[in-house]
Amino acid sequence: MHREKPVEYEPTSVKAVLAEMKDTAELLIDLSYSAVLHGSPDLAAEVLTLESRMDVLQLQARMSVMMAARSPEDVEDLAPVLGVVGAAEKISDAAGDIAKVVLEEVGLPDAMRAALPEAVETLVRVPVADDSSYVGRTLAGINMETETGVRVIAVRREQATGKASWITNPDRETELRAGDALILRGFDEGLGEVYEAASGEAYEPPESPEPTLADLERAVDSIVLMKNMSELAVDLAYGAVLFDSRGVAEEVAELEAEVDALQSRFEAWTLRAAAGVDDPVSLRGLVHLASATEVISDAALEISEGVLRGLQAHPVVAEAVEESDEVIVRTVVAPESELAGATLGDREVKTETGMRVIAVRRGRRDEGDGGEDARRDPVAAAEDGNEGENEDGEWIVSPGAETRLGVGDVLIAKGTRAGAERFTALAGSPEEFDTN
Repeated sequence: MHREKPVEYEPTSVKAVLAEMKDTAELLIDLSYSAVLHGSPDLAAEVLTLESRMDVLQLQARMSVMMAARSPEDVEDLAPVLGVVGAAEKISDAAGDIAKVVLEEVGLPDAMRAALPEAVETLVRVPVADDSSYVGRTLAGINMETETGVRVIAVRREQATGKASWITNPDRETELRAGDALILRGFDEGLGEVYEAASGEAYEPPESPEPTLADLERAVDSIVLMKNMSELAVDLAYGAVLFDSRGVAEEVAELEAEVDALQSRFEAWTLRAAAGVDDPVSLRGLVHLASATEVISDAALEISEGVLRGLQAHPVVAEAVEESDEVIVRTVVAPESELAGATLGDREVKTETGMRVIAVRRGRRDEGDGGEDARRDPVAAAEDGNEGENEDGEWIVSPGAETRLGVGDVLIAKGTRAGAERFTALAGSPEEFDTN
């Protein structure tokens, strides 16, 4: 029987532990879904090592919080902190369950990988060879992101003791070493260049088979949409805590409810698809994915629950979130904004500001405001790929270059602090977050 090493209390910074848990939870979501979409055992194995690290972090966080509680008032103040810790642990466990779909070869149809849009950035794990030109150089010296569009989002490093440690937010000063395993995010063209420079081997992008059954394709599309909404909910939940924004927390609750509704539709389509496949057991992996994804959205709601209930976020949580390498901003397209009536591609928002628009919530559509006059169900729109036609107040998750913006649209974007200033100026709104 495998026994984990006992975890003993050590004086540690609650802020530092919470910050690492947040970064690890977000990385786990990315890695686990990428492992499934690309059928990568290497990425799936990294998920389990990170999940084990998260188990230690959550125990350290709980011990530190308990040591800090010295009165009933302290207990009230620190209760939401334990909620954030528990939610991050749930995300970790869900990511582990997703990774096991690959590692334990649970049935998963090829249509799952076919659902990966070509325009979505890919996550790849690459080892740094002894003779790589990257060895001994910092990320600033390599200038990888500027030259190739590829970003190192994490580094796994073997220690002299034989154990591995993670750098979940490598910065400009992070120096790469031989034997490091880099987690890269980018598009295939840039990934090929970086992969070969790091490992000395050619990068082979995964093939995307064509889906065959209409009901199965709908079920898979539902999971992809659930995944995008759950990731967005986690981002917004941490933003709600950081800015103590009830308005953003309410949006997390709405996303969680939407994921629940999507799961119900997914179940119906999966049962229909089962009648048309030779081996219905091959659909087990889809059921696992849907269940784990729903857990992630529930965890996002738990993170923001304190804000929803009117509890003041403990400063240590906000400080931990603020330690993150990326920030989230929420802004509204003003009438005088250059974005009104333009598509994200027209304005090259990501290139110009460095911010990635992760969601658009449609504002009220009046004639002549530059937006679509859409009156369709967002789920139905997602089913047939027409994301631009949404009802007022509905979400477009992971909008593309063709997404047209209108006055009153709420934009949720993620990126650097300097980029956030440029982005809010472009939208014409001086506020990062509404606090209503």
